This record gives sequence, structure tokens and C-alpha cells, in this order.
Amino acid sequence: MCRASSFRSQALATLFSALLLASPLPAAADTASGPAATLAMVYRDDVDPTAYWVSEKLDGVRALWDGRVLRFRSGQPIAAPQWFLDGLPRAALDGELWIGRRSFEQLSGIVRKQQPVDDEWRQVRYMVFEMPEAPGSFTERITRIRVATAGGPPWLDAVEQFRVADAAALRRRFERVVAAGGEGLMLHRADAGWVAGRSDVLLKLTPWLDAEARVVAHRPGKGRLQGMLGALEVETPDGRRFRIGSGFSDAQRRTPPAIGTTVTYRYRELTAKGLPRFPRYLRVRELP
Repeated sequence: MCRASSFRSQALATLFSALLLASPLPAAADTASGPAATLAMVYRDDVDPTAYWVSEKLDGVRALWDGRVLRFRSGQPIAAPQWFLDGLPRAALDGELWIGRRSFEQLSGIVRKQQPVDDEWRQVRYMVFEMPEAPGSFTERITRIRVATAGGPPWLDAVEQFRVADAAALRRRFERVVAAGGEGLMLHRADAGWVAGRSDVLLKLTPWLDAEARVVAHRPGKGRLQGMLGALEVETPDGRRFRIGSGFSDAQRRTPPAIGTTVTYRYRELTAKGLPRFPRYLRVRELP
């Protein structure tokens, strides 16, 4: 290698190291409250998408890495194999454990095991989209994310971030992603500093909305569903009750989620009374 090329490589390595060292590691998370994370609000048509970086919304499991421990958003540690963790950098990261589109149930079964199975975890990728508490704008943090994931193990990668020219271009990209089996899009303000909690610096654009509720009763089915579940009666955290009657397979209707279980459902919009219109069962909320 010539002297000039060697000098450039050393300078680049020094720059990468400086960028990572400038990203402070947050203090160890309190498992009772969970690590800090930015939570998304819903995209509105009056938002100018040109002010945002855009990425695909991955239907994975949110995972926060503090440089030492990988945790669910709740703060509970994830029992990942040590070789998987050894490949992660010391920088604090936020992202999704992911194995592909329409594969959440399979992924959930892998990451919830207290005794990880190596062959299963070799399918899992850690897709990084944020660096908690790192200074600068999101545009600057994207550079830090790319540095932190570059040259790492094959299961560590940065979520692709791109810009759109206008709302029409955003809608076209959204339609392509959904048609291919994707969840939708995420928009992150380019000039935003890192924030904890729910904020409009991060927006989600999906064909539906989702939420969680607790099962309080089973309503029997009729006709073809005689002897099986007809609908779940559920209660939201603020005490509203409604029924979910669609989205179940026959197997799920024969052995429905137990009373007291928290389930995730999807819906298009809220009624004038604040209840979800056409709620559809998605899955049991099994992750910590």
C-alpha cells in the first residue's frame, strides 16, 4: 500500500473512532421503567415530507443496546447468544430485531426464548435506526449509525434512510412497500435532535393503526362458528370496551386468548365515540 493510501486509511479510522467516542453511552437502564426510546406519532397529510428522512417500517421486535445489554423496550434483557452480542459496538443503538417481512410470529418465538438457539438466531438481523442520546441532528446521527455498523458482523446493519421530493413521491413509495408485504414507512425529521418518549419528530405511515387492549370476555360464535369464539370483548387502558370479531383463524377461535391477556389489534380510524372502527385481531402481546 502506498504512503498516501495508508495515510487516508488511518485518517478515516481516526475519524470513525472519534465519531463513536463522541456518542456517550447512556447509564444502565432501570428494568422497571425500561430504556429511553423515541416513540412515533401518526403521519398527517399536512406534514411536509421533504423535511424528513424516510425508511421502511420493519415488523420486528424493538431492541435497545446500551453498549453492554440488549433489551426489549420494556427494559427486560433479551436472551441473545453471546456471539450475537459480542459483534455489537460499544455505542448505544436503537433498532429492530428482524428476519424479514411477514415474519413477526417466527421472530417473536426466537427472541422470547430464555435459552437462545444458535441456528435460529443466525436468521436474525439487528437493523439500527437511531443512536440514543447522541448529539446533533438526525442527519448527523445517520452518519454515526453508518459508521457504527460498517464493517461489523453480517447480522448488524443500518436501516436504509432516504429522502423524497414531495408528498406524491412519498405516497408512491408507501404503496410499493405495502404491496410488497411491508408494514409502511417511518419519517424522522432531518434536523431533530434525539428525544425520549412520544414525539412528532418521528412519524409512522401505515395502512392501519394498531393498539393494545386486555381481554375481559369471550363471546360465543354462531352459525359456522357455533362452539367457537365469536368475538373477544376487550378493554383499553382508559377503560373503554368493545369487541373484536375478525382476524382470527379457526384454530385461534377454538383456543382463544385467555381472559386477562393483552392483545394487539388493528383498525382504520376512531368513531365519534373514540372507539376503533372495524378492529381486527392481530396477535397476543407476548413480548416483555
